[in-house]
Amino acid sequence: MSSGLRLAELGELGLLAELERRGLAVRIENDAAELPGGRVVTQDALVEGVHFRLDWLSWRDLGFRAAAVNLSDLAASGAEPDGLVVSLAARSDTAVADVVELYEGFAEAGVPVIGGDTSASERLVLSVTALGRSRRVPGRGGAQPGDVLVVTGALGAAGAAFREERYIRPPLRLEEGRRLARKAHALIDVSDGLARDAGHIAARSGCRLVIDLERVPIAEGAAVEDLAFGEDYELLAAVPEPDGFVEIGRCEDGEGIALLLHGEPYELPGYIHFRA
Repeated sequence: MSSGLRLAELGELGLLAELERRGLAVRIENDAAELPGGRVVTQDALVEGVHFRLDWLSWRDLGFRAAAVNLSDLAASGAEPDGLVVSLAARSDTAVADVVELYEGFAEAGVPVIGGDTSASERLVLSVTALGRSRRVPGRGGAQPGDVLVVTGALGAAGAAFREERYIRPPLRLEEGRRLARKAHALIDVSDGLARDAGHIAARSGCRLVIDLERVPIAEGAAVEDLAFGEDYELLAAVPEPDGFVEIGRCEDGEGIALLLHGEPYELPGYIHFRA
């Protein structure tokens, strides 16, 4: 790799692929790391000015959000959560009451904070590790031709809220994740946008995903274009049958994804880390 190559040129997946190619990282392919004994571990960092703005949400909502985005990865692993490890970096003049409110938001997610670290920083940073256990982790790579694609709830609310300069609280889909994990061939949470996350399944599974956008449940106040934003944290699964979930598409022979709106091709972008 050229020493002049920048993260913006690789993106998150390109960087991970390069690290794996060099033997510096292994088995980075699903929403969470699967360890022996059914242990599942995931980690996310939220950086002020990149992932959130404090003038758009309260400290309590930030705490809930930081917990929920990690628990979403456990949900996509069919896991039962055990606890959260939270590292907090904040300005030294931050009010203690604000930090207490932040941790009250964590508590609202219903999973205990069992450890962590603190540090001084000019920018607020939250790094959260979620620990859980799963009997079966479907992963992203098992979708098969003939599977149907289902989602656990309406999409687009986060994108619509962002246009109004606000955030919404992510849903917690842990129960739905465990239910889907029993039979799903592939399972992922919708964090980077419907098209991009469907693309992760297609790439890992070696099949083609076709999504009929008119069948996708759209959140109140949202439009089809908002499906590109991501951060809805609903679950997308490739399953043998819908089993009560909303069916939005199918898996076929081939590769990549096809987005159709009333039978016509439709393009949706998605969030790519490190790229503007």
